[in-house]
Amino acid sequence: MDSLDDTDVVAGPASGRTSHTHRFRGLAGTGFIATVAAVVATTLAAALAEGVGVDFEIPDGGETIPLSGFAVVTGLFSVVGIVIAAALLRWSARPAERFVQTAGTLTAISLVPPLLSEADTATTTTLLGLHLVAATVMIPTLARSLRTRTD
Repeated sequence: MDSLDDTDVVAGPASGRTSHTHRFRGLAGTGFIATVAAVVATTLAAALAEGVGVDFEIPDGGETIPLSGFAVVTGLFSVVGIVIAAALLRWSARPAERFVQTAGTLTAISLVPPLLSEADTATTTTLLGLHLVAATVMIPTLARSLRTRTD
């Protein structure tokens, strides 16, 4: 009859869980810092655009997008990106590559609403640029974090 040492059973998965938890915490920390950077960059870019005359008025409702709206939406979708990155870290053999593919596709999809909004050219162009500012901060940062977490 084979002998089973309980300490091996307990120590094996626990150390794996610790490493796994550390990888997720590192990704979450990096993602949080990147989210703050993306929110700041996007909000500052929107403020600069307002300063040169972009009104951010959406014709359908006649409402103007406030600066806080850029911050909130950037923060929300950046957190969604972190969740996607964490899921890929957990379930993908190549999380960085899959993340870049997924995030790139989602960024391309995010460019459609500004194009359909019927806003003036300056607003539409600026909205497209703001989407790309957030993507430029988030995607490479999370992809780099996924690469270092899986090596």
